Amino acid sequence: MIDFLADHYLWFLSLHIIAVISWMAGMFYMPRLFVYHTRLEVGSDASEMFKEMERKLIRIIINPAMILTWLFGLCMAFGQELWSSPWFQVKFVLVILMSGFHGYLSRWRREFERDENRHNEKFYRRVNEVPTILMIVIVFLVIMKPS
Repeated sequence: MIDFLADHYLWFLSLHIIAVISWMAGMFYMPRLFVYHTRLEVGSDASEMFKEMERKLIRIIINPAMILTWLFGLCMAFGQELWSSPWFQVKFVLVILMSGFHGYLSRWRREFERDENRHNEKFYRRVNEVPTILMIVIVFLVIMKPS
């Protein structure tokens, strides 16, 4: 199995990059939707439209992209036996944190769905920086591979 994973590394890498781009696009966009959604009156047509946009974004783009990111990333990790590399261990922890942030986005989306949002526009503007910071550090780790 390891040989198969190693032999198809470039395929997994390509699919992983595509999935990461899709995941990050959704992770950046969802908090922006929340920023604008906080400005809308509960029950308004616009609020209901935002609920639908948020639901489709998480179910059609963000969730599948995260699953594929993990799948292809793990294929590469096992194919290259990266588990003992310090840079990879840090990257792995950061991807777990990104996945946790994904979970918070899902939770906040469900709160909007139930008209129970507890956060203001400023909160969502601030948390919008979390995936950006994580992504920057992850990219540097992958490219530089510090020891």
